[in-house]
Amino acid sequence: MSEVFMGIPKISYEGRQSRNPLAFKYYNPSEMIGDKSMEEHLRFSVAIWHTFTGTGSDPFGSATITRSWDNYPDPIDQAKARMTAAFEFITKLGIPYFCFHDRDIAPEGKTLAESHKYLQEIADYTKGLMKGSPVKVLWGTANLFSHPRYVHGAATSPNADVYAHAAAQVKKAMEVTQQLGGENYVFWGGREGYETLLNTNMELESDNMARFLHMAVDYAREIGFKGQLLIEPKPKEPTKHQYDFDVASVLAFLRKYSLDKDFKVNIEANHATLAGHTFNHELHLARINGVLGSVDANQGDELLGWDTDQFPTNVYTTTLAMYEILKNGGLHRGGLNFDAKVRRGSFSELDLFQAHIAGMDAFAVGLKAAFSLLETRELEEVIELRYSSYSSGIGKDIVDGKVGLRALEQYALAEPLIKNTSGQQERLEAILNQYILRG
Repeated sequence: MSEVFMGIPKISYEGRQSRNPLAFKYYNPSEMIGDKSMEEHLRFSVAIWHTFTGTGSDPFGSATITRSWDNYPDPIDQAKARMTAAFEFITKLGIPYFCFHDRDIAPEGKTLAESHKYLQEIADYTKGLMKGSPVKVLWGTANLFSHPRYVHGAATSPNADVYAHAAAQVKKAMEVTQQLGGENYVFWGGREGYETLLNTNMELESDNMARFLHMAVDYAREIGFKGQLLIEPKPKEPTKHQYDFDVASVLAFLRKYSLDKDFKVNIEANHATLAGHTFNHELHLARINGVLGSVDANQGDELLGWDTDQFPTNVYTTTLAMYEILKNGGLHRGGLNFDAKVRRGSFSELDLFQAHIAGMDAFAVGLKAAFSLLETRELEEVIELRYSSYSSGIGKDIVDGKVGLRALEQYALAEPLIKNTSGQQERLEAILNQYILRG
């Protein structure tokens, strides 16, 4: 089989002094951080959609990127060429996983039956590529947003025929994910929301989405799928009022419909910022509620109001992210999936490698800084001291549920002097910088 990325070697670790653009400066997969290697901690994944189907088009301009695998007139031949290129790329980067939507890896047919046939053919081809390869599937999902049939949503569509089609598509995508050994299955609600209440039955739409997810749980059990089911919170993409706006919204939904034992969340950094949160806020909220499952690793542009899906290079953000992930005991079945695309002007195949290298190095720096922070417990000790009033006296009585409003009033009347302590935010930010800048 001919080489697709001619002249590009397997990417290796050369250290921070290296000037080689095709080498890792900080990501050393075999380096032990605690009792696990960097590779085991970070569990990187390549996104088939942005990396292998992205064209560089945007709302104001046409495609700027044409790849060698795009030059096949037959869509099945093109799909096979794409997956062949993907495996060479992933192998050269030494990344252990990839993620896919059903329509990333196989074309849409004229009928649902034809679409199923195409997807199965490419799944079989992909399974062949996986034989003898260390590359695995982190998660699969169904594209329930691109086709015009999903103009009003999928599981929340007012059209029952669309709902049925979406269910059939998820069924097949879940089967293929299982066939390929996928460790998770994601529900990515691209159009699960509404534009105006003037034409929306929100109660029915929410109930129907819950019914849809219960059906998916039942079918996963029926076929023996052992992977984790995930929901990806997402604001404003593209619906004005997304039902899965952020982690808090998803948590409330899962608990209301008794789905919280079956699902965790797949958190995307750029979605967090679009929801008005920091990335580590969303990770923290998921962690303390036991639903942190996996991560889409990217970043947005604070000067732009949409999902720019840039490669993550902000080491301040990656450090805080890895701090939460380490406190979670790791990502378990999840991983760090590069749901990121090269910029419209970065149209060479070399750019694809350099973008992933930059992202992997940024998370490697974040991992080491976060691990050191947790080992020294500098931040943990500050937080424990700040809340120490709840470890004894009236504070402990509050935590233990031993007092009510009457008892607290009596305490407050007898103790009129209240003295707060500084939150020391600037000092703590300086400490964080010290750990990051150590390299």
